[in-house]
Amino acid sequence: MHRERGLILHFEVKAAYEGDCFSDSMDLRMSDLTKLTLTAALEGLESKAFSSRELTQAFVDQIETSNGVLNAYVVTTPDKALAMADASDARRANGEALALDGAPLGIKDLYCTKGVRTTACSEILGEFTPTYESTVTQNLWDAGAVMLGKLNMDEFAMGSSNETSRFGPPANPWRRDGSNQKLTAGGSSGGSAAAVAADLCLAATASDTGGSIRQPAAFTGTVGIKPTYGRASRYGMVAFASSLDQAGPITKTVADAALMTELMCSHDEKDSTSLPVETPRWRDDVHKGVKGMKIGIPKEYRVDGMPQEIEDLWQQGITWLKEMGAEIVDVTLPHTKYALPAYYIVAPAEASSNLARYDGMRYGARVQGGDLTGTYEGTRASGFGEEVQRRLMIGTYVLSSGYYDAYYLRAQKVRTKILQDFQTVFQDVDALLTPTCPSAAFAYGENAGDPVQMYLNDIFTVTANLAGLPGISVPAAIDSNGLPLGLQVIGKALDESACFQVAGALEEAAGFVAKPEKWW
Repeated sequence: MHRERGLILHFEVKAAYEGDCFSDSMDLRMSDLTKLTLTAALEGLESKAFSSRELTQAFVDQIETSNGVLNAYVVTTPDKALAMADASDARRANGEALALDGAPLGIKDLYCTKGVRTTACSEILGEFTPTYESTVTQNLWDAGAVMLGKLNMDEFAMGSSNETSRFGPPANPWRRDGSNQKLTAGGSSGGSAAAVAADLCLAATASDTGGSIRQPAAFTGTVGIKPTYGRASRYGMVAFASSLDQAGPITKTVADAALMTELMCSHDEKDSTSLPVETPRWRDDVHKGVKGMKIGIPKEYRVDGMPQEIEDLWQQGITWLKEMGAEIVDVTLPHTKYALPAYYIVAPAEASSNLARYDGMRYGARVQGGDLTGTYEGTRASGFGEEVQRRLMIGTYVLSSGYYDAYYLRAQKVRTKILQDFQTVFQDVDALLTPTCPSAAFAYGENAGDPVQMYLNDIFTVTANLAGLPGISVPAAIDSNGLPLGLQVIGKALDESACFQVAGALEEAAGFVAKPEKWW
């Protein structure tokens, strides 16, 4: 049912756009503008089929009627959005249109946005309103994009289900066939994924520390890419784990992801880890095909208890790539089994250092105590949620005297081994193909009581973060419950081009255009 409806919707909108530019004779409601991809919307704006104000107003209306149920946005900025749309229309009228001019986007609440509340969905930041803009969002505004608001996320990006947000979890627009149970949109970028899947923005910014772009994308039938570490500036992003965090987009198509990634990435002197490299035109790679490429299949990604549907989809992906002329190579990444434990030592350790700045003294929430120590303790105890406190305690423990060598230093050595595994494999192959997640979206509450089970959601994604490699998730099938499943492509460092080539080929072969049945 989902797939058939998606096909009909895709061709109705495509025919209306290509046939008569949304004229009255097509009897197409302005709300149908929200169903467009980013690329199609930009083409429509360029051809004057509609204005940015009309497009933005369609999204504003959609958010107003849907967000109360979906909870994707934690801040909406309709007046700001319409003002930005008007400015975009004026530029386009003067022949000065920019790369993203007039395109309405959603921004994860991790990115500082000047004059708009930014809290990383944590109580401890209170009503913090930045006086500066993150580099990534500034890049988007410089390209003419329109801001619709700030998107829900796990508190400080710590989570795989978006259940740790101070604003409550967003709802995945997808549901299991025959069930009204609310499903997770994934984490930590659950709001970004839900908003894109439900047509509440053309595309969204997200961030990925251990899979927080790719896993939500897989759970919602969207595309999500984590670029090479250092491609996109971390300046103005609320820090979780500084050696792992990386900005990236969640979009409706691979072409949209290529465009967004191009514009989000840049060298930035304000970020010491930003790479001084040129950003290629990745849009040109999406339709190049995979003929002559060597694609590695790592045997370590076959894990116990993985659903047969995930294994079958992986095999289908291999078949698709073979049929399109790629050579399939079995490879081994022997230290993969240590990736998850290493990640859950390194990430909390860095978080305990980064989050030490939240003490109630300079900004954010404050709980007054009897003395300075009491104020610190009260502020942090009430300001940080349970999952953040758990990770801070782990991080402080592994960095403490007597345990640093046994845990943190050893985890860093394992991280080096994982990187060396990839470097060895990439001498023989151009990219790797794996499942994105070990399951489809699960219901809220199903894994909440078992942190280890929740952490296992990242089993296929954390290796790319530990090694700093680019990884992209592409929707490729619907499971027996009517939920989307994704395939992941991992590339060499700074070789997003290969990721986009393989992802574009998989997108074409899968023909995935399914949309969730609207219930919200």
